[in-house]
Amino acid sequence: MIDKFIATAQAALADVPDGATVMIGGFGGAGMPSELIDALIARGAKQLTVVSNNAGSADAGLAALIAAKCVRKIICSFPRQTDSWHFDKAYRAGELELELVPQGTLAERIRAAGAGIGAFYTPTAFGTKLAEGKETRRIGERDYVLEYPIHADYALIKADRADRWGNLTYRMTARNFGPIMAAAAQCTVAQVRETVPLGALDPEAVVTPGIFVQRVVRIAPLRKAA
Repeated sequence: MIDKFIATAQAALADVPDGATVMIGGFGGAGMPSELIDALIARGAKQLTVVSNNAGSADAGLAALIAAKCVRKIICSFPRQTDSWHFDKAYRAGELELELVPQGTLAERIRAAGAGIGAFYTPTAFGTKLAEGKETRRIGERDYVLEYPIHADYALIKADRADRWGNLTYRMTARNFGPIMAAAAQCTVAQVRETVPLGALDPEAVVTPGIFVQRVVRIAPLRKAA
């Protein structure tokens, strides 16, 4: 019987090794798998390459992962903001490598990995420092830069509901990078608000099919004080 439910976030990430490449979903706080990130910190894996939209903010989530000195390199499109002090400190100290990727290119590089695309040309970044050292080509009347897929060992994403086969639905903009990251990783771990029996999810509402998900952890939402 296929059952991808895992009892705890810690158990779901117990095998993440040092040096792994980990994709982390989210756009700001929307769709960020905070409890999975906390479990990754507790796991203590080091020298990680993290692929995410940004480099964290304040003291929680991805910022906490950087503060714990778990990250060797980050691939993202938006590393700095007013409260990205943990990234700033680690980067300026030479403890953290940054690969800056335009947001649309980042999404397409992740999608290409899941779709089995070997490489693709994009006009984005042509003629800038981001294109230095990369193959370029003129197609028609435009110049393009060759970009390669980003594959990952693990993807940590946040969804709304899941069944035991790992089929996922999302809530509004929390969907963001989750579906493409799930397809691009060898092992996808999804934290969800609710788990449901097989057949309870409308097939038309399933965004990420269970074939792309290996582990599901239910994280109960915090109850507001009366």
